[in-house]
Amino acid sequence: MRKKVFRRKSRFRFRIKNRELIRICAAATAIVFFSLVLLPLFIVAFFPTEDGEIVGKNRGSHTVTLYRHQEGRVITLDLEDYVAGVMAGEMPASFEMEALKAQAVAARTYALSKIKRAKNAGNSAEHPEAPLCDDTHCQVYRSEEELMNLKGKEWMEDGWRKIRQASLSTAGEVMYYQGALVEQPLFHSSSGGKTENSEDVFVSAFPYLRSVDSRFEGDAPYQNESVSVSFGTFEKKVREKYGASNISIETIKILSRSEGGRVKEIQVGDKVLSGRDIRELFGLRSANFSLAFNGKEDIIFTTRGYGHGVGMSQWGANGMAKAGYSYVEILQHYYLGVSIELL
Repeated sequence: MRKKVFRRKSRFRFRIKNRELIRICAAATAIVFFSLVLLPLFIVAFFPTEDGEIVGKNRGSHTVTLYRHQEGRVITLDLEDYVAGVMAGEMPASFEMEALKAQAVAARTYALSKIKRAKNAGNSAEHPEAPLCDDTHCQVYRSEEELMNLKGKEWMEDGWRKIRQASLSTAGEVMYYQGALVEQPLFHSSSGGKTENSEDVFVSAFPYLRSVDSRFEGDAPYQNESVSVSFGTFEKKVREKYGASNISIETIKILSRSEGGRVKEIQVGDKVLSGRDIRELFGLRSANFSLAFNGKEDIIFTTRGYGHGVGMSQWGANGMAKAGYSYVEILQHYYLGVSIELL
């Protein structure tokens, strides 16, 4: 009888030991899995490396071919390296991180839309060897070496690090509208308070490039800049460029404005010109201008904003970022109806 009880107790103890062993093994397995798999993924996704780069996405999966005008050659580089090199010349590194991220997505989308069009219609005559180039015809791109020479070591340690972080933390993200890659993710410095419908400035109407309020531009420069042009210079330039005649103070008047407030039509003598015509002819910051006359001697243009006014206002984006908006919210404010997706 005692032997049977002893055996039962031994079996019971053996079962308990087996369960404890299983629990210990399960716990050890969980710790190993966390340490070897989950923890490294967490660190890679959320913390920068020693040189300040966030490497949470696969940066090596996309490359671009770029024609370098001064060197007269074609290079191939990583997409995110290209985006960072563009951003360095398009937006101040001192801007808020969410604004920089929005700029990164816009610059990436613009580049890829150019590449897509080149596949369908061929490369531009400006750079037939590659779908993209490194000047204002596409987007101005500068390499790290060029930026070091241009901006200096201190900026590279701070500004370049921040720009790289904005590019890499949005790696592969672009804008789509109704399932198609956005073709014209245009942007400008500041709108003067309201952006423009694309067709009021350029030829084509795009459903995502609509006039919207840009309320957070309080820190933007060039909000009320005055430029004085002598009447003689004004008359001479307009006559030579557009063949206008009978130009006098009485025959210079703004006829209409766009939804965003820019001059749509202006009468000059016997011609009706666009506000964009006048802006380009006299180098004004914006086509959102008013007119005043200093007797018969000078014409005074007072402009609001800087740039064409279509798409994202960069200073508006920075103001939105300061107010707590994310880069996705910024992009969806300035580009109506878009979604942000990975390639």
